[in-house]
This record gives sequence, C-alpha cells and structure tokens, in this order.
Amino acid sequence: MYPLATILLLGAVTVGTTGCAPNPAAAASATSSDAEPPRISAAPAKPRPDLSGHMRVGVASFYAKMFAGRQMADGTNMDPHGDNAASRTLPLGTTAKVTNIGTGQSAVVTIQDRGPYAKGRIVDLSPSTARDIGITQKIGVAQVQVAPIAVPLPDGRMRPGVAAQDAKP
Repeated sequence: MYPLATILLLGAVTVGTTGCAPNPAAAASATSSDAEPPRISAAPAKPRPDLSGHMRVGVASFYAKMFAGRQMADGTNMDPHGDNAASRTLPLGTTAKVTNIGTGQSAVVTIQDRGPYAKGRIVDLSPSTARDIGITQKIGVAQVQVAPIAVPLPDGRMRPGVAAQDAKP
C-alpha cells in the first residue's frame, strides 16, 4: 500500500507545480489594464495633397507685407507683385483660376507656398493678385472659387484641372 500512496502523492505534487497553461485572453486583459494608454499626437494631421483637379470654394486672404521677399516652400522669394499663392493641399506648381464669388473678378495664380493656416481659409494670394480680384486691405478676405488649370503629378506629368478648358484661347 505504501507504493500506491507514494505514486498518488507524487502525481498530485507534479500536477500542482506544473499548473495549467494561462488563458491568453485573461493575460491580455490583465496586462492591458496595467499598461499605459496609447498616446494621441497633439500635432494636427498633415493634409494630403489634392491631385484631383476639382474645384473648391472657401475663403481667400492675402500675404502680409512682412512676407515680401521671404522664401516660399518652392524655394523662390515671395513677390508681392507676382501671381504667387499658397495652398495647404494643392501641389506646388499648380496653376489655378481664383474667382472672387462676390465680384466675379478672377486671376490665374501659381501655387508656390504652403498655407494659409487660419481656419477656414483655402488660399493666400499675393497682394497684387488679391487687389486684382477685389480683396483690399480694408476687406481683407473674400469668398472665392479655386479651379485648378493644371496639377503636377508625382511622376512629372500634368493633370488638367476643371478650369483647363476655360484657360485655352
């Protein structure tokens, strides 16, 4: 009887020390409550380039005098008398027709810079272009329609925009 008791005791000790395999779901829930929550970046999401060539409507403003001569995103200097403009989403090198919805006046611009960073604005114009479409220092901003004429693609080709037909002589 002694050998049977020894075998049973030895079996119980072996099972007790090896234990069962842990439940993966239980282990995951235990660690997730102890783990630090994921951090959310406070930086605003970078807008994706809009290569569609579609028209957009929004508010336009113009570059302040202090930006005259400063380097723009494409490496050229901002010319307050040029046709340069800034867009957060249109690719650099895009040509677009900007029309003041209130006055009907329009001008063709080249996107050479990034911005504007004021909420709700879709394009910053050089001061002379802004004046050409009826945006004065007194008014400051206007509701505009931005219709791309030609949009450069990453592979070097140009995509005609919605205003391409209007731009042909």
